[in-house]
Amino acid sequence: MSGMKLWYNHPGTEWSQGLPIGNGRIGAVIYGGTDAETWSVNEVTFWSGQSEPAVSESNGKADLQAMREHFFAGDYAAGDRLAKQMLQPRKQNYGTNLPLMDVLFRFAASGKAEQFSRELQLEQAVYQASYNVNGKKIMREVFATHADHIVAARLWGEESGSISFQLGVVGRTASFAAEIVNEDTIAFRCQATEQVHSNGTCGVWSEGLIKVITSGGSLREEAGQLIVTDADEAWVYLAVNTDYRAEGGAWKQASSKQIERAIASGYDALRVDHIADYRRLYDRVTIQLGESEHPSLPTDERLRLLKTGQADDPELFALFLQYGRYLMIAGSREDSPLPLHLQGIWNDGEACRMGWSCDYHLDINTEMNYYPAEVTNLVECHLPLMRYIEALSQAGRAAVRDFYDSEGWVAHVFSNAWGFTAPGWETSWGLNVTGGLWIATHLMERYAYSLDQDFLAQRAYPVLKEAAEFFLDYMTIHPKYGWLVTGPSNSPENHFYCDDRSQCVQQLSMGSTLDQVLVRELFTFCLDAADRLQTDHAFQQQLREAIAFLPPLQIGKNGQLQEWLEDYEEAQPEHRHLSHLVALYPAHQITPEGTPELSEAARVSLERRMAQDELEDIEFTAALFGLYFARLQDGEKAYRHVSHLIGGLCFENLLSYSIPGIAGAETNIFVIDGNFGGTAAMAEMLLQSQMGSIHVLPALPKAWGSGRVTGLRARGNAEVDIEWQEHQLVRTTIYAYAAGNITVQYGGKKVSLDVEAGGVYRLDHALDALHE
Repeated sequence: MSGMKLWYNHPGTEWSQGLPIGNGRIGAVIYGGTDAETWSVNEVTFWSGQSEPAVSESNGKADLQAMREHFFAGDYAAGDRLAKQMLQPRKQNYGTNLPLMDVLFRFAASGKAEQFSRELQLEQAVYQASYNVNGKKIMREVFATHADHIVAARLWGEESGSISFQLGVVGRTASFAAEIVNEDTIAFRCQATEQVHSNGTCGVWSEGLIKVITSGGSLREEAGQLIVTDADEAWVYLAVNTDYRAEGGAWKQASSKQIERAIASGYDALRVDHIADYRRLYDRVTIQLGESEHPSLPTDERLRLLKTGQADDPELFALFLQYGRYLMIAGSREDSPLPLHLQGIWNDGEACRMGWSCDYHLDINTEMNYYPAEVTNLVECHLPLMRYIEALSQAGRAAVRDFYDSEGWVAHVFSNAWGFTAPGWETSWGLNVTGGLWIATHLMERYAYSLDQDFLAQRAYPVLKEAAEFFLDYMTIHPKYGWLVTGPSNSPENHFYCDDRSQCVQQLSMGSTLDQVLVRELFTFCLDAADRLQTDHAFQQQLREAIAFLPPLQIGKNGQLQEWLEDYEEAQPEHRHLSHLVALYPAHQITPEGTPELSEAARVSLERRMAQDELEDIEFTAALFGLYFARLQDGEKAYRHVSHLIGGLCFENLLSYSIPGIAGAETNIFVIDGNFGGTAAMAEMLLQSQMGSIHVLPALPKAWGSGRVTGLRARGNAEVDIEWQEHQLVRTTIYAYAAGNITVQYGGKKVSLDVEAGGVYRLDHALDALHE
């Protein structure tokens, strides 16, 4: 193995070449070279906008009934007009996460720089850069410590007096102000304001400090910058905090206290504590996928060779999976105040300056951010999302009341730091009535992996029960089919043709496939949970009766899985969203063994999308193709799409992006869901599970002929190690943390195990017990 690191032998000249660090709250992307270095700093709660109620014109159920009558009659245009009048709020101070500032280093030249290298060590979560001047090495390293809540850096050289630099800051918002205090510290303050997603006057306030300490040489202030001259060594500490949901003024003193504690501990102790805290999570999973042809090449060169098909590089895939885990740990910790948004906890300034917002998209992006959390053994990183969903459910009670005159809670296509749950301000994309339910399925996943009864009783079931109460009241019987359906709603963010293709392209309809899949997941989970908890017996009966009237998954005239209740023709067959296939992943309503005809229909849907010359080829679509083909147990196609994601839809820093021309994007825009979706797809190729079943190597591609993975998690509260050679299983080890019966599958072989909590079960290639 070449080591789990990203490395480059040339400077990073822009954000897309920078390397990300983070502590679950503060994120920084670091780029530069021998003469300069930039830290592009972000803070996850640095949001513009404010909490405010959305204005509804709806009269509740009477308006819904009027809309639905038009949709049932096939008059989609009239139904859409009513939806726009009643269910389309105006845009207010929604807001967006904003970049905070750039920290700028300028280094004094003391000779020609040679042998430059910069790298991100995944085993330690430390950024490092080094180069030689006059035969002597100069080094820098930076890390963001979750243990001590700051960013810390060290600059040093082999020769005394070799460290000289200027340090300054540039704000990314209009109110940014900075000053030098105590001759060694930059104090800064700013408000998160902008005028695309809010009125330019409202947003979170932040305050922070950057302190420099030197050994040898001199430190002085000049023109608003700190100047270090001829030091033997220098240390830089950065802290920032905001008033987001803060009570009182204690947040203003938080940065100074964090810096004081850091200095008292000392850099070496900070580094040790940071690595120990990080590795407690990172070390849970190891992966080897084979040996690469050119493992010592820089990362950008390996990406180029992969994209052009010139190299066999399984170690790069292993690196990508661990990089996804690294980004999860860096971006989402158990005490993070908010979960990962569209760009994680980093922000290049692109996604928030146009029609997009750096927010919580609930029609795939935020869900995909957390797809790998459980399976790659990072449950603590999942917890900020659990809290966010609980807060969203409380905020969503107002949306249910104001827009639908109902009980329970709902959220739609996106949300923000303030708990926005109303429909978006354009019904064609904003009226996704199951957006909140989709993100809430992560509560189901958390329980499926942990079997934590307290979590089920106190957190998952109460939130999901309230969602189920809404849908039980909101849904209606389709007069033609007798099915219980949602609507008006959409299949994000796709369009279909009505009967008259020349006049009728629509998005809203009744009972989209996405809705029916998610509602079935919800009702089934709540019914099982209530039974397990021995509660709500009358509610259980309501759920049983409703489930019996839910629409079935249907196969259309082209052999595809229908995306809508009717077999509409797609107006955008090249569309990036594949929402109806949520039945295949992450749900298990479609499986090759259980529903072979539906599995084939899902494959047809994928093949039809792939056949489009103008396919909207972006990061999350490539990841979805990988996930779906993995679930269809087609390792070669899954590998093809993950390979394309890594080689064709990632910057050279391995961060995924969306290409220009899609949804108004003007340039390649960093969107982190491709990293997390690709990580989840690779895990899914190696291990799949349902409650009570584990399938090892279900979609192993030829390119990963021999390998080993340890520490993956399976539903049912188990961990799994797998070893294989020449495409054949050698052994698998099941670590059971709950008693029960597990069916283990490899290829066409199955074995049933009665396991005890704490038991370890080792099986050979034939799934026979190994006695060691």
